[in-house]
Amino acid sequence: MNSAVKDDGIKRKASEEPTSPAASKRVKPDESDGAEPGAEPTIEAADAAAPAADADADTDADADKDSKQAMKPIPFPEKPAVIEEREGEIEFRVVNNDNERESLIILTGLKCIFQKQLPKMPKDYIARLVYDRTHLSIAIVKKPLEVVGGITYRPFKGRQFAEIVFCAISSDQQVKGYGAHLMSHLKDYVKATSDVMHFLTYADNYAIGYFKKQGFTKEITLPKSVWMGYIKDYEGGTIMQCSMLPRVRYLEMGRMLLKQKECVHAKIRAISKSHIVHQPPKEWKDGVKPIDPLSIEAIKNSGWSPDMDELARQPRHGPNYNQLLHLLNDLQNHNSAWPFLSPVNKDEVADYYDVIKEPMDLSTMESKLEAEQYQTPEDFIRDARLIFDNCRKYNNENTPYAKSANKLEKYMWAQIKNVPEWSHLEP
Repeated sequence: MNSAVKDDGIKRKASEEPTSPAASKRVKPDESDGAEPGAEPTIEAADAAAPAADADADTDADADKDSKQAMKPIPFPEKPAVIEEREGEIEFRVVNNDNERESLIILTGLKCIFQKQLPKMPKDYIARLVYDRTHLSIAIVKKPLEVVGGITYRPFKGRQFAEIVFCAISSDQQVKGYGAHLMSHLKDYVKATSDVMHFLTYADNYAIGYFKKQGFTKEITLPKSVWMGYIKDYEGGTIMQCSMLPRVRYLEMGRMLLKQKECVHAKIRAISKSHIVHQPPKEWKDGVKPIDPLSIEAIKNSGWSPDMDELARQPRHGPNYNQLLHLLNDLQNHNSAWPFLSPVNKDEVADYYDVIKEPMDLSTMESKLEAEQYQTPEDFIRDARLIFDNCRKYNNENTPYAKSANKLEKYMWAQIKNVPEWSHLEP
């Protein structure tokens, strides 16, 4: 790791951290009062709740001077995973195939979860990578050695990136925040024990949303010379990247953002009067009667005008937006949509744009939908059919691409028939 990790004013270098999974097998909760669950040196949690910030408080309308009182700290909502780790119900272990009995039990538990949660992956392929000694795994373990989820990854030393190969949580444990907490543990661990600062992974359509929430993006900024040929290319998957920040401890990120929010609120309250509660107008003493809003000095001084209300009431999107967005999401999530999710790469298919003069793809359709360029369902369908026609024009009818186009188009028309307002539309 190139830079030090800041911890409560003391700088710790990665060289001071455990250098192998065996050195930090068991990640135990921090037992200090008020602490977020953490671990031994490689993976740590927040040490204390965010302090309350002092700021100007509410002012009585009849008083000329503002009174000051301490701001109430914003409560920090903890996920069940965090609470369970603190109470010792779960622990996070970093393991690899070192022939130790407990390591093999945990790896076998991970293998079974991956095989169940990733049914499209060959079972022998999953087993081979999980037990491979070049791969590491971080597992969520309940007593006694019951694995409920985990991540298998492969670090590439000297290249500063790691490939996340498998990531899954047991289906009956997916509402407790395990996935996000697991990823935070992984980020803090790899930063402290290696030079890895980037993650790459191939995500299927169902996993893209999860990875986006964990800071992954479809925009790959790592040079291809660094990773191309080192990670496996999965057909139908979307490559995603996450770049970590050296000075951020991801297990503390929630509290850090909360402290920043409190500081911003304190600064705002110091110069703003938006928190002051005014007494109602005297005219309302004998009952509420219609009055001109601009006759109220504070409203007049705010710069408000009736036109602003009219503008705010105008619909943000056209009448067909919600239904078209729902249809587009259904198309993007379909198993046969993988060839059409993004524009064809000219570097990979050199002559494509010589043959196809009007290219189209689902991500371009999404941009056009957000830009209100589909005034009618017919406009939307025209672009969708353009995708399928282009595919059949460029590819032979027996190719997987043409077959995917036929399946997705058939699915689209089936969805359209379910909308009564679109009964006039025909294939």
